[in-house]
Amino acid sequence: MSYASTPVTDLPTRSPKRKRTPSPSSASSAYHTPANGTPSLPHANTGANTYDGAADLQFAYEDDEAPNGLGIRTPDELRSSDEDDGEEKVAVRERPKNLDFKVWKVLKGHQRGVAAVKFSPDGKWVASCSADCTIKIWATATRALQHTLEGHLAGISTIAWSPDSRILASGSDDKLIRLWDTHTGKCLPQPLVGHHNYVYSLAFSPKGNMLVSGSYDEAVFLWDVRTARLMRSLPAHSDPVSGVDFVRDGTLVASCSSDGLIRIWDAATGQCLKTLVHEDNAPVTSVKFSPNGKFVLAATLDSSLRLWSYVDGRCKKTYQGHKNEKYSMGVCFGTYGTVGAEETSIEGEEQKWAFVACGSEDGSTVLWDISSKKVLQRLAGHDGPVLGVDFCANGELLATCGLDKTVKLWRRGDAGGLNGHAATAAAEVIGANGTHEAMLTD
Repeated sequence: MSYASTPVTDLPTRSPKRKRTPSPSSASSAYHTPANGTPSLPHANTGANTYDGAADLQFAYEDDEAPNGLGIRTPDELRSSDEDDGEEKVAVRERPKNLDFKVWKVLKGHQRGVAAVKFSPDGKWVASCSADCTIKIWATATRALQHTLEGHLAGISTIAWSPDSRILASGSDDKLIRLWDTHTGKCLPQPLVGHHNYVYSLAFSPKGNMLVSGSYDEAVFLWDVRTARLMRSLPAHSDPVSGVDFVRDGTLVASCSSDGLIRIWDAATGQCLKTLVHEDNAPVTSVKFSPNGKFVLAATLDSSLRLWSYVDGRCKKTYQGHKNEKYSMGVCFGTYGTVGAEETSIEGEEQKWAFVACGSEDGSTVLWDISSKKVLQRLAGHDGPVLGVDFCANGELLATCGLDKTVKLWRRGDAGGLNGHAATAAAEVIGANGTHEAMLTD
Protein backbone atom coordinates (compact mmCIF):
# COMPACT_ATOMS: atom_id res chain seq x y z
CA MET A 1 0.00 0.00 0.00
CA SER A 2 1.36 3.40 -0.95
CA TYR A 3 2.46 5.97 1.59
CA ALA A 4 -0.39 8.22 0.48
CA SER A 5 -2.86 6.55 2.81
CA THR A 6 -1.02 6.30 6.13
CA PRO A 7 1.07 8.63 8.30
CA VAL A 8 4.66 7.79 9.10
CA THR A 9 4.04 7.14 12.76
CA ASP A 10 1.33 4.57 12.12
CA LEU A 11 3.42 2.22 10.00
CA PRO A 12 6.92 1.83 11.38
CA THR A 13 7.84 -0.91 8.91
CA ARG A 14 5.93 0.04 5.79
CA SER A 15 6.53 2.17 2.72
CA PRO A 16 9.30 4.76 2.85
CA LYS A 17 6.82 7.51 2.07
CA ARG A 18 5.39 6.83 5.50
CA LYS A 19 8.29 5.76 7.68
CA ARG A 20 10.48 8.64 8.72
CA THR A 21 12.29 7.86 11.97
CA PRO A 22 15.83 9.01 12.70
CA SER A 23 18.51 6.36 12.91
CA PRO A 24 20.59 6.41 16.11
CA SER A 25 23.61 5.34 14.12
CA SER A 26 23.24 7.81 11.27
CA ALA A 27 25.99 10.10 12.53
CA SER A 28 28.45 7.23 12.37
CA SER A 29 27.12 5.43 9.31
CA ALA A 30 29.43 2.79 7.87
CA TYR A 31 29.39 4.54 4.50
CA HIS A 32 31.52 7.68 4.56
CA THR A 33 33.07 10.18 2.23
CA PRO A 34 36.48 8.79 1.15
CA ALA A 35 39.09 9.07 3.90
CA ASN A 36 41.61 10.68 1.59
CA GLY A 37 39.49 13.79 1.27
CA THR A 38 36.36 14.90 -0.53
CA PRO A 39 36.80 14.83 -4.32
CA SER A 40 36.26 18.06 -6.18
CA LEU A 41 32.61 18.64 -7.03
CA PRO A 42 32.24 20.16 -10.50
CA HIS A 43 29.61 22.77 -11.22
CA ALA A 44 26.83 21.28 -13.25
CA ASN A 45 27.11 22.23 -16.89
CA THR A 46 29.87 24.78 -16.34
CA GLY A 47 33.10 22.83 -16.27
CA ALA A 48 34.28 24.72 -13.19
CA ASN A 49 35.75 22.78 -10.27
CA THR A 50 35.39 25.35 -7.53
CA TYR A 51 32.43 27.16 -6.05
CA ASP A 52 32.66 30.91 -6.30
CA GLY A 53 30.37 31.43 -3.30
CA ALA A 54 29.05 34.72 -4.68
CA ALA A 55 25.77 33.68 -6.24
CA ASP A 56 22.73 35.54 -4.98
CA LEU A 57 20.48 32.79 -3.65
CA GLN A 58 17.36 34.50 -4.89
CA PHE A 59 18.63 33.29 -8.23
CA ALA A 60 19.29 29.66 -7.51
CA TYR A 61 18.56 29.55 -11.22
CA GLU A 62 21.72 31.45 -12.03
CA ASP A 63 24.47 29.81 -14.14
CA ASP A 64 27.88 30.95 -15.33
CA GLU A 65 26.92 31.63 -18.94
CA ALA A 66 24.00 33.98 -18.44
CA PRO A 67 22.59 36.26 -15.74
CA ASN A 68 20.70 33.16 -14.60
CA GLY A 69 19.78 29.72 -15.82
CA LEU A 70 16.38 30.90 -17.00
CA GLY A 71 17.88 33.47 -19.37
CA ILE A 72 16.52 36.41 -17.39
CA ARG A 73 18.12 39.48 -15.87
CA THR A 74 17.73 40.74 -12.34
CA PRO A 75 16.26 44.21 -11.79
CA ASP A 76 19.74 45.46 -10.82
CA GLU A 77 21.16 44.14 -14.07
CA LEU A 78 18.36 45.82 -15.97
CA ARG A 79 19.19 49.13 -14.27
CA SER A 80 22.88 48.74 -15.12
CA SER A 81 22.00 48.04 -18.74
CA ASP A 82 19.88 51.18 -18.84
CA GLU A 83 22.65 53.31 -17.39
CA ASP A 84 25.25 51.94 -19.80
CA ASP A 85 23.08 52.70 -22.79
CA GLY A 86 22.31 56.17 -21.52
CA GLU A 87 18.56 55.78 -21.85
CA GLU A 88 15.63 54.34 -19.99
CA LYS A 89 14.60 51.16 -21.77
CA VAL A 90 12.39 49.62 -19.16
CA ALA A 91 10.44 50.53 -16.08
CA VAL A 92 12.05 48.31 -13.44
CA ARG A 93 9.33 47.05 -11.17
CA GLU A 94 9.50 46.03 -7.55
CA ARG A 95 9.43 42.38 -6.70
CA PRO A 96 5.84 41.29 -5.89
CA LYS A 97 5.35 40.91 -2.16
CA ASN A 98 2.83 38.13 -2.65
CA LEU A 99 1.56 35.87 -5.39
CA ASP A 100 -1.99 35.39 -6.51
CA PHE A 101 -2.36 31.70 -7.32
CA LYS A 102 -5.98 30.62 -7.43
CA VAL A 103 -7.57 27.23 -7.97
CA TRP A 104 -8.05 26.74 -11.70
CA LYS A 105 -9.25 23.16 -11.82
CA VAL A 106 -9.81 20.24 -9.45
CA LEU A 107 -8.97 16.88 -11.03
CA LYS A 108 -10.81 13.94 -9.54
CA GLY A 109 -10.80 10.23 -10.26
CA HIS A 110 -8.37 8.58 -7.87
CA GLN A 111 -9.97 6.32 -5.29
CA ARG A 112 -7.30 6.79 -2.63
CA GLY A 113 -4.71 9.37 -1.61
CA VAL A 114 -2.60 10.88 -4.38
CA ALA A 115 1.11 10.50 -3.66
CA ALA A 116 2.73 12.65 -6.37
CA VAL A 117 1.90 14.99 -9.25
CA LYS A 118 4.27 15.99 -12.08
CA PHE A 119 3.98 18.25 -15.13
CA SER A 120 5.58 16.91 -18.29
CA PRO A 121 8.67 18.88 -19.40
CA ASP A 122 6.80 20.23 -22.44
CA GLY A 123 3.99 21.43 -20.17
CA LYS A 124 1.27 19.63 -22.11
CA TRP A 125 0.47 16.95 -19.54
CA VAL A 126 0.16 16.48 -15.80
CA ALA A 127 0.47 13.01 -14.28
CA SER A 128 -0.59 11.79 -10.84
CA CYS A 129 -0.04 8.52 -8.99
CA SER A 130 -2.00 7.07 -6.12
CA ALA A 131 -2.34 4.43 -3.45
CA ASP A 132 -5.15 3.05 -5.64
CA CYS A 133 -2.42 1.46 -7.86
CA THR A 134 -3.15 3.71 -10.84
CA ILE A 135 -1.55 6.61 -12.69
CA LYS A 136 -3.65 9.24 -14.41
CA ILE A 137 -2.46 11.56 -17.18
CA TRP A 138 -4.41 14.77 -17.79
CA ALA A 139 -4.15 17.34 -20.57
CA THR A 140 -2.91 20.60 -19.03
CA ALA A 141 -4.79 22.82 -21.47
CA THR A 142 -8.20 21.13 -21.33
CA ARG A 143 -7.82 19.37 -17.98
CA ALA A 144 -9.29 16.27 -19.66
CA LEU A 145 -8.26 12.79 -18.56
CA GLN A 146 -6.10 11.29 -21.30
CA HIS A 147 -5.02 7.93 -19.83
CA THR A 148 -5.45 5.80 -16.74
CA LEU A 149 -2.41 3.54 -16.46
CA GLU A 150 -2.92 0.23 -14.70
CA GLY A 151 -0.40 -2.54 -14.11
CA HIS A 152 1.11 -2.15 -10.66
CA LEU A 153 -0.09 -4.56 -7.98
CA ALA A 154 0.35 -2.15 -5.07
CA GLY A 155 0.22 1.57 -4.32
CA ILE A 156 2.40 3.90 -6.38
CA SER A 157 4.59 6.37 -4.52
CA THR A 158 6.57 8.08 -7.27
CA ILE A 159 6.55 9.05 -10.95
CA ALA A 160 9.05 10.76 -13.24
CA TRP A 161 8.84 12.11 -16.81
CA SER A 162 11.54 11.56 -19.41
CA PRO A 163 12.97 14.82 -20.81
CA ASP A 164 11.13 14.35 -24.13
CA SER A 165 7.79 13.86 -22.31
CA ARG A 166 7.32 10.54 -24.11
CA ILE A 167 8.03 8.08 -21.27
CA LEU A 168 6.67 8.07 -17.73
CA ALA A 169 8.40 5.98 -15.06
CA SER A 170 6.55 4.79 -11.96
CA GLY A 171 7.72 3.16 -8.73
CA SER A 172 5.47 1.06 -6.53
CA ASP A 173 5.19 -0.87 -3.31
CA ASP A 174 5.19 -3.98 -5.52
CA LYS A 175 9.00 -3.36 -5.77
CA LEU A 176 8.82 -2.77 -9.54
CA ILE A 177 9.59 0.21 -11.73
CA ARG A 178 7.45 0.39 -14.86
CA LEU A 179 7.95 2.51 -17.97
CA TRP A 180 4.90 3.78 -19.85
CA ASP A 181 4.47 5.13 -23.36
CA THR A 182 2.43 8.24 -22.67
CA HIS A 183 1.21 8.50 -26.27
CA THR A 184 -0.42 5.07 -26.25
CA GLY A 185 -0.97 4.62 -22.52
CA LYS A 186 0.69 1.21 -22.75
CA CYS A 187 3.30 -0.22 -20.40
CA LEU A 188 6.64 -1.10 -21.99
CA PRO A 189 7.24 -4.87 -21.96
CA GLN A 190 10.16 -5.05 -19.54
CA PRO A 191 9.82 -3.59 -16.02
CA LEU A 192 12.92 -2.66 -14.05
CA VAL A 193 13.39 -5.42 -11.48
CA GLY A 194 15.98 -5.39 -8.71
CA HIS A 195 14.81 -3.57 -5.60
CA HIS A 196 13.99 -5.74 -2.61
CA ASN A 197 11.47 -3.39 -1.06
CA TYR A 198 9.14 -0.52 -1.90
CA VAL A 199 10.32 1.85 -4.63
CA TYR A 200 10.06 5.33 -3.26
CA SER A 201 11.66 7.90 -5.56
CA LEU A 202 12.63 8.20 -9.25
CA ALA A 203 14.38 10.70 -11.51
CA PHE A 204 15.47 10.65 -15.16
CA SER A 205 18.85 11.90 -16.28
CA PRO A 206 18.70 15.03 -18.48
CA LYS A 207 19.42 12.98 -21.60
CA GLY A 208 16.79 10.42 -20.66
CA ASN A 209 19.14 7.47 -21.02
CA MET A 210 19.44 6.76 -17.28
CA LEU A 211 16.99 6.48 -14.41
CA VAL A 212 17.88 6.69 -10.73
CA SER A 213 15.69 5.03 -8.11
CA GLY A 214 15.59 5.08 -4.32
CA SER A 215 13.99 2.33 -2.27
CA TYR A 216 12.99 1.23 1.17
CA ASP A 217 15.78 -1.37 0.82
CA GLU A 218 18.23 1.51 1.57
CA ALA A 219 19.86 1.35 -1.88
CA VAL A 220 20.11 3.72 -4.83
CA PHE A 221 20.02 2.06 -8.27
CA LEU A 222 21.13 3.50 -11.60
CA TRP A 223 19.34 1.97 -14.60
CA ASP A 224 19.94 1.90 -18.35
CA VAL A 225 16.54 2.92 -19.69
CA ARG A 226 17.08 1.51 -23.19
CA THR A 227 18.01 -2.01 -22.05
CA ALA A 228 16.00 -1.95 -18.79
CA ARG A 229 19.09 -3.26 -16.99
CA LEU A 230 20.70 -2.27 -13.71
CA MET A 231 23.93 -0.34 -14.29
CA ARG A 232 25.03 0.32 -10.72
CA SER A 233 23.86 -0.31 -7.17
CA LEU A 234 24.92 2.17 -4.47
CA PRO A 235 24.81 1.12 -0.79
CA ALA A 236 23.58 4.59 -0.10
CA HIS A 237 22.05 4.84 3.37
CA SER A 238 21.34 3.07 6.64
CA ASP A 239 17.60 3.76 6.42
CA PRO A 240 15.05 3.89 3.56
CA VAL A 241 16.03 6.15 0.67
CA SER A 242 13.35 8.80 0.52
CA GLY A 243 14.46 10.96 -2.42
CA VAL A 244 16.76 10.99 -5.45
CA ASP A 245 17.53 13.48 -8.21
CA PHE A 246 19.92 14.11 -11.12
CA VAL A 247 21.81 17.36 -11.53
CA ARG A 248 21.12 19.32 -14.72
CA ASP A 249 24.05 17.85 -16.72
CA GLY A 250 23.60 14.30 -15.45
CA THR A 251 27.03 14.01 -13.80
CA LEU A 252 25.80 13.96 -10.19
CA VAL A 253 23.05 12.19 -8.28
CA ALA A 254 21.63 13.32 -4.94
CA SER A 255 19.98 10.97 -2.46
CA CYS A 256 18.43 11.47 0.95
CA SER A 257 17.12 9.23 3.67
CA SER A 258 15.33 9.04 6.98
CA ASP A 259 18.82 8.48 8.45
CA GLY A 260 19.11 12.29 8.20
CA LEU A 261 21.79 12.30 5.50
CA ILE A 262 21.97 13.83 2.03
CA ARG A 263 24.59 12.32 -0.25
CA ILE A 264 26.03 13.51 -3.55
CA TRP A 265 27.25 10.78 -5.93
CA ASP A 266 29.33 10.66 -9.08
CA ALA A 267 26.89 9.17 -11.60
CA ALA A 268 29.72 7.64 -13.66
CA THR A 269 31.73 5.94 -10.91
CA GLY A 270 29.21 5.57 -8.08
CA GLN A 271 31.61 7.30 -5.67
CA CYS A 272 30.17 9.29 -2.78
CA LEU A 273 31.52 12.81 -3.23
CA LYS A 274 29.84 14.57 -0.33
CA THR A 275 27.66 13.86 2.70
CA LEU A 276 25.48 16.65 4.07
CA VAL A 277 23.94 16.44 7.52
CA HIS A 278 22.28 19.12 9.63
CA GLU A 279 23.05 19.32 13.33
CA ASP A 280 19.44 18.42 14.17
CA ASN A 281 19.74 15.23 12.08
CA ALA A 282 16.03 15.29 11.22
CA PRO A 283 14.82 12.62 8.74
CA VAL A 284 15.12 13.93 5.17
CA THR A 285 12.10 13.11 3.01
CA SER A 286 12.90 14.67 -0.38
CA VAL A 287 15.79 16.27 -2.23
CA LYS A 288 16.00 18.31 -5.42
CA PHE A 289 18.82 20.04 -7.27
CA SER A 290 18.31 23.71 -8.07
CA PRO A 291 17.96 24.35 -11.83
CA ASN A 292 21.48 25.78 -12.00
CA GLY A 293 22.89 22.69 -10.31
CA LYS A 294 24.71 24.55 -7.53
CA PHE A 295 22.34 23.82 -4.65
CA VAL A 296 20.10 21.08 -3.30
CA LEU A 297 16.77 21.70 -1.61
CA ALA A 298 15.81 19.20 1.09
CA ALA A 299 12.63 18.72 3.11
CA THR A 300 12.89 17.36 6.64
CA LEU A 301 10.47 16.15 9.30
CA ASP A 302 11.18 19.10 11.57
CA SER A 303 8.89 21.26 9.44
CA SER A 304 11.78 22.81 7.52
CA LEU A 305 13.16 23.13 4.00
CA ARG A 306 16.89 23.71 3.68
CA LEU A 307 18.86 24.97 0.71
CA TRP A 308 22.39 23.54 0.72
CA SER A 309 25.50 24.49 -1.18
CA TYR A 310 26.73 20.94 -1.56
CA VAL A 311 30.24 21.93 -2.71
CA ASP A 312 31.17 23.59 0.57
CA GLY A 313 28.66 21.58 2.61
CA ARG A 314 26.88 24.58 4.08
CA CYS A 315 23.19 25.23 4.62
CA LYS A 316 22.46 28.60 2.98
CA LYS A 317 18.76 29.07 3.70
CA THR A 318 16.08 27.54 5.93
CA TYR A 319 12.40 27.93 5.08
CA GLN A 320 9.73 27.43 7.74
CA GLY A 321 6.05 28.13 8.19
CA HIS A 322 4.47 24.83 7.17
CA LYS A 323 3.74 21.69 9.19
CA ASN A 324 5.66 18.52 8.28
CA GLU A 325 6.19 15.96 11.02
CA LYS A 326 4.64 12.73 9.71
CA TYR A 327 4.43 12.60 5.92
CA SER A 328 6.89 12.88 3.09
CA MET A 329 6.27 16.14 1.24
CA GLY A 330 7.45 16.86 -2.28
CA VAL A 331 9.25 20.11 -3.05
CA CYS A 332 9.76 22.18 -6.18
CA PHE A 333 11.36 25.34 -7.55
CA GLY A 334 9.42 27.93 -9.52
CA THR A 335 9.61 31.43 -10.92
CA TYR A 336 7.35 34.47 -10.74
CA GLY A 337 7.20 37.87 -12.30
CA THR A 338 4.98 40.94 -12.23
CA VAL A 339 1.46 40.04 -13.30
CA GLY A 340 -0.28 42.39 -15.68
CA ALA A 341 2.67 44.74 -16.10
CA GLU A 342 3.02 46.47 -19.45
CA GLU A 343 6.72 47.38 -19.17
CA THR A 344 8.47 44.40 -17.64
CA SER A 345 11.18 43.63 -20.12
CA ILE A 346 14.21 44.92 -21.92
CA GLU A 347 14.71 43.50 -25.37
CA GLY A 348 11.97 41.01 -24.57
CA GLU A 349 13.48 39.75 -21.31
CA GLU A 350 11.06 39.51 -18.41
CA GLN A 351 11.89 40.34 -14.83
CA LYS A 352 11.68 37.09 -12.89
CA TRP A 353 12.29 35.91 -9.35
CA ALA A 354 12.47 32.43 -7.87
CA PHE A 355 10.47 30.63 -5.19
CA VAL A 356 10.39 27.25 -3.49
CA ALA A 357 7.19 25.39 -2.64
CA CYS A 358 6.19 22.56 -0.34
CA GLY A 359 2.96 21.02 0.92
CA SER A 360 1.87 21.01 4.52
CA GLU A 361 0.04 18.60 6.79
CA ASP A 362 -2.60 21.25 7.55
CA GLY A 363 -3.91 21.09 3.97
CA SER A 364 -2.06 24.14 2.65
CA THR A 365 0.84 24.64 0.24
CA VAL A 366 3.44 27.26 1.13
CA LEU A 367 5.49 29.33 -1.35
CA TRP A 368 8.63 31.14 -0.16
CA ASP A 369 10.80 33.68 -1.95
CA ILE A 370 14.09 31.85 -2.36
CA SER A 371 16.23 34.80 -1.26
CA SER A 372 14.30 36.59 1.46
CA LYS A 373 12.62 33.41 2.82
CA LYS A 374 9.38 35.37 3.10
CA VAL A 375 6.12 33.49 2.58
CA LEU A 376 4.75 34.73 -0.74
CA GLN A 377 1.51 32.81 -0.52
CA ARG A 378 -0.21 30.06 1.41
CA LEU A 379 -2.54 28.04 -0.82
CA ALA A 380 -5.47 26.59 1.12
CA GLY A 381 -7.70 24.10 -0.60
CA HIS A 382 -6.92 20.49 0.25
CA ASP A 383 -8.69 18.53 2.95
CA GLY A 384 -5.72 16.88 4.64
CA PRO A 385 -1.96 16.72 4.06
CA VAL A 386 -0.62 17.96 0.72
CA LEU A 387 1.91 15.35 -0.43
CA GLY A 388 3.00 16.61 -3.84
CA VAL A 389 3.64 19.93 -5.59
CA ASP A 390 5.04 20.81 -9.01
CA PHE A 391 5.52 23.95 -11.09
CA CYS A 392 4.88 24.35 -14.82
CA ALA A 393 6.56 27.34 -16.44
CA ASN A 394 4.03 27.39 -19.28
CA GLY A 395 1.46 29.83 -17.96
CA GLU A 396 2.77 29.91 -14.37
CA LEU A 397 0.81 26.91 -13.17
CA LEU A 398 1.13 24.91 -9.97
CA ALA A 399 -0.18 21.42 -9.30
CA THR A 400 -0.80 19.99 -5.83
CA CYS A 401 -2.12 16.65 -4.59
CA GLY A 402 -2.88 15.01 -1.29
CA LEU A 403 -4.67 12.52 0.88
CA ASP A 404 -8.05 13.96 -0.12
CA LYS A 405 -7.75 11.99 -3.43
CA THR A 406 -7.64 15.13 -5.57
CA VAL A 407 -5.21 17.00 -7.79
CA LYS A 408 -5.57 20.76 -7.90
CA LEU A 409 -4.23 23.04 -10.63
CA TRP A 410 -3.51 26.64 -9.65
CA ARG A 411 -2.74 29.65 -11.84
CA ARG A 412 -1.69 33.19 -11.07
CA GLY A 413 -4.13 36.09 -11.15
CA ASP A 414 -4.74 37.18 -14.74
CA ALA A 415 -2.03 34.90 -16.17
CA GLY A 416 -4.81 33.24 -18.10
CA GLY A 417 -5.42 29.59 -18.82
CA LEU A 418 -3.71 27.59 -21.51
CA ASN A 419 -6.04 25.96 -23.94
CA GLY A 420 -5.88 24.37 -27.34
CA HIS A 421 -3.25 25.77 -29.69
CA ALA A 422 -2.36 28.47 -27.17
CA ALA A 423 -0.79 25.89 -24.86
CA THR A 424 1.28 24.43 -27.66
CA ALA A 425 2.34 27.86 -28.86
CA ALA A 426 3.40 28.88 -25.38
CA ALA A 427 5.44 25.72 -24.97
CA GLU A 428 7.14 26.30 -28.32
CA VAL A 429 7.96 29.92 -27.52
CA ILE A 430 9.40 29.06 -24.11
CA GLY A 431 11.46 26.24 -25.59
CA ALA A 432 12.72 28.47 -28.40
CA ASN A 433 13.95 31.41 -26.35
CA GLY A 434 15.43 29.24 -23.60
CA THR A 435 13.69 31.17 -20.87
CA HIS A 436 12.83 28.06 -18.89
CA GLU A 437 15.52 25.70 -20.09
CA ALA A 438 16.79 25.04 -16.60
CA MET A 439 13.33 24.17 -15.32
CA LEU A 440 12.82 21.65 -18.09
CA THR A 441 16.08 19.84 -17.46
CA ASP A 442 16.36 19.74 -13.71
